[in-house]
Amino acid sequence: MSTQPPFRRRRLGRKLARMRADARLTLDGAATALFKTKSALHRIEKGETLVDPHLVKSMMDLYDHYDPDIVLEALRARERGWWTALGVEDQGYIDVESEAAEVRDVSLLLIPGLLQTADYTRALCAARPFAGTKEQDEQNVRARQVRQRRLTDPDHLLRLEAIVDEAALRKGPGGREVMRAQLEHLLEVAELPNVSFRVLAHECGAHGAMGGGFALLNFPDPADPPVLYVEHPFGAVHMEDEGLTIEARLAFEHLTTQALGLDESVALVQRILAE
Repeated sequence: MSTQPPFRRRRLGRKLARMRADARLTLDGAATALFKTKSALHRIEKGETLVDPHLVKSMMDLYDHYDPDIVLEALRARERGWWTALGVEDQGYIDVESEAAEVRDVSLLLIPGLLQTADYTRALCAARPFAGTKEQDEQNVRARQVRQRRLTDPDHLLRLEAIVDEAALRKGPGGREVMRAQLEHLLEVAELPNVSFRVLAHECGAHGAMGGGFALLNFPDPADPPVLYVEHPFGAVHMEDEGLTIEARLAFEHLTTQALGLDESVALVQRILAE
C-alpha cells in the first residue's frame, strides 16, 4: 500500500496551507483560533487526515478567504476511489492518475498499462512470482480498462505520451497471438489525437532510460506539483520533489530526441506484425 496520503487530500491541504499563509497566520495561531492542536492542523495541511467541511468553512472565515469550491473539494476528498468498488488495492498510482491531465510514460520491457489489451494484462498477472487468484486478476483487468476510458472521454480526457523500448514490442507475455493482438491495439490507439507513441529502436543503441522506466504525471491546476512515479519489482515510489521532477521532465524530452518519430514508430510496429 502507498504511504502517501490520497492525492485529493494532499491537494486540499496545500490550498488550506496557502490560505493560512496568505492570511499571515502561523500554524500555532491558526490552530489556537480553530480550537485545534498544532499537530492536528499540520496533519490536515499535509493531507494526512480528513478534514470536516464545517472546519473548512471556519478556516475560510478565519482566513478571510471565501471559496465554495474548497468546500466541494473537502467533500470529494472524503470519497473512496472508484477502484475500491472493484476490490483493487491501489499502491497510490491510480489515485494520482485519476486526477492527472497528462502522463508521460517510459517503459522498457512492458507495454504501458494505459495501452494494454485485457489478454496482455491477464498474461502479466499469470507471470507474477506471487500469483493472485483469478478473481483478483480480473479485478485488475477491469480497473485497467476503466483507466483506459479516459483516453477517449471528452469530459475528462487524459493526454498520454508513451516512449517504449523495442524490446517491449518483441517480447511479451501470453505468446504470439496475445502479442499480435496487443500490437494491433497499439496501432489503433496511436491514431488518437491525445496519444503520442514513440519507440526506442534497437538501432538507437544506448539511451537515457536504460537504468529503468518511469512515469511523470502533470495536473490541470499549475499549483499541483508534478508527480514522478517509479515502479520496481516489490512496489513503487512516488516523488513530488521539484528537482527530481524537473530532471525527469528533461530526461523524457531527451528521450524523445532518441526515439523514432510518431510515423516511424507506427511503421516499426507494422513491420514487426508482418514478420
